[in-house]
Amino acid sequence: MSDKLFTKAKTLSFEVFPPKKDGEFDAAFEIMDALGELSPDFISVTYGAGGSRAGKSVEIASYIQNKLNIDAVMHMTCVGNKSAELLAIAEELKKHSVSHILALRGDRPKDMTDEQYHSREFAHANEMIAFLKGHTGLHIAAACYPEKHFESFSMESDLKNLKAKQDAGAEYLISQLFFDNDYYYSFLERADKKGISIPISAGIMPITSAKQLGTTVTLAGSSIPKALADLFATYGDDPAEMRKAGIDYAIRQIRDLQENGVSHIHIYTMNKPLIAKEICEAIYR
Repeated sequence: MSDKLFTKAKTLSFEVFPPKKDGEFDAAFEIMDALGELSPDFISVTYGAGGSRAGKSVEIASYIQNKLNIDAVMHMTCVGNKSAELLAIAEELKKHSVSHILALRGDRPKDMTDEQYHSREFAHANEMIAFLKGHTGLHIAAACYPEKHFESFSMESDLKNLKAKQDAGAEYLISQLFFDNDYYYSFLERADKKGISIPISAGIMPITSAKQLGTTVTLAGSSIPKALADLFATYGDDPAEMRKAGIDYAIRQIRDLQENGVSHIHIYTMNKPLIAKEICEAIYR
């Protein structure tokens, strides 16, 4: 990835995830091809809890980096990994010319015992960031939470943790999804006062089905503003209309962000390139 990425005035990026089944990889590469046609500045690639199926994520990241010639940012979590395992992943990424990661603590794997969880080598993402900065040549992005991480006692404590990520070497931040821009504006103001000066990308997820409320949104801990709740009340039983309304909501959200000086947008695509295309055509035409 170009080292200039984190200093660009404007960026557009996407998040994707690798398929859960090996037989779905052909379709996954087609999805990457379609997203690549939208010319994002980078595409981030997730992997499972505790780093499960990390090899498949590397394969997808390599395809993005080397076949599509788009910068790939692979997620890397520390909750289930020791230092040797992190270094092994970093070395594998290096072989594929992938030099950027999104450093996350990660969700606790379901099979991890309390003893394993409380004795893990890296308790927080900032510790992993500092380790990787000292032992690899990786460029590192980190996560931030406009409505605070659900485990934090307060926004103040969450911002303190975020500052620790910056101080450890994070070069860029990608926000958790949010649906009320006022939360994001307040977060930016408070982050600035805390001395957080690295670029921050706003995470936007188009909600196009009622099912997403009970899964992704609930896990993210994002609040649902009345305007979005009203959409579900009106169109929740009509999939086609709900899809249109959800895309329109995301478009209006991004336009408002841009009008208020937010120039870094990260779209959680849910591996649906057509939805990403409709949004991009609306906001960049």
